[in-house]
Amino acid sequence: MHAITIPEPGGPDALVWAEVPDPVPNEGEVLVEVAASAVNRADLLQRQGFYDPPPGASRYPGLECSGRIVALGAGVHGWAVGDEVCALLSGGGYAQKVAVPAGQLLPVPEGVDLVTAAALPEVAATVWSNVFMIAHLRPGETLLVHGGASGIGTMAIQLAKAIGAQVAVTAGGPEKLARCAELGADILIDYREQDFVQELRKATDGKGADVILDIIGAKYLDQNVKALATSGRLAIIGLQGGVKGEINLNALLRKRAAITATSLRGRPLGEKAAIVAAVREHVWPLIAGGRVRPVVDRVFPMDRAPEAHRALDEGSHVGKILLTVG
Repeated sequence: MHAITIPEPGGPDALVWAEVPDPVPNEGEVLVEVAASAVNRADLLQRQGFYDPPPGASRYPGLECSGRIVALGAGVHGWAVGDEVCALLSGGGYAQKVAVPAGQLLPVPEGVDLVTAAALPEVAATVWSNVFMIAHLRPGETLLVHGGASGIGTMAIQLAKAIGAQVAVTAGGPEKLARCAELGADILIDYREQDFVQELRKATDGKGADVILDIIGAKYLDQNVKALATSGRLAIIGLQGGVKGEINLNALLRKRAAITATSLRGRPLGEKAAIVAAVREHVWPLIAGGRVRPVVDRVFPMDRAPEAHRALDEGSHVGKILLTVG
């Protein structure tokens, strides 16, 4: 088969579409013929040599895919050759075939085509696990989403609105904020021009956010604590703004607030399977019912992965950027 390889870490042109050995499904795995994958920030870090796959995972980039099952490993039940699926991966999505633990498979949701389904697994699993399973966002509460126009952001807006929460977002510029509003965001904050702490307080009568979903990290740490409501929960899922920051613990104590930080890629198989099962139970019916939809900005052929990486890095996209296998 062919896959996107990284012979040497570097810029987008470090991605090389090359012939490689076919993967073989181990016990408990299935082999998926890939229709599409999606570009995530983690892929950019891996390309640069900063985010190696966990032990035992495929060395090719790609944290999600859609496609058809072409082979079953020993001990797999409930799936059949020919099933159309999408999957959460630890790596290997940028390829013609990938071996996937059966617990990380999802059926393609009703009303979603096979290629578009590749936009769903990573964002759905990330948002559901952090915002709902860990931070326990409830109806009537306020969620602040940093990067509201990102793949994660567009999913978080829709899921929070679906359960009856108020949603605030930060995004860069009026066009992205308008797209967030179309998805249901109630409070629109241009981080380039406005102080999100002040704007959030004004919009919530001084209360702040009950839950904050943060992709920035250190740069926003102090401001995020200020933006939290009493008993608020800050969920950190990205480090685009650095890895080291100072925090006023007294402010955290006074608010009886909590900070969590998680990633999906390195979690044990059992934890991933539990998250995927929860996504299938809670998120898939919302997609089938038309209340939540995947948001795709643009689609590239897999052998043009360098262009797709440049597009994500440039940052003008809204939603996901996909890679298709012809």
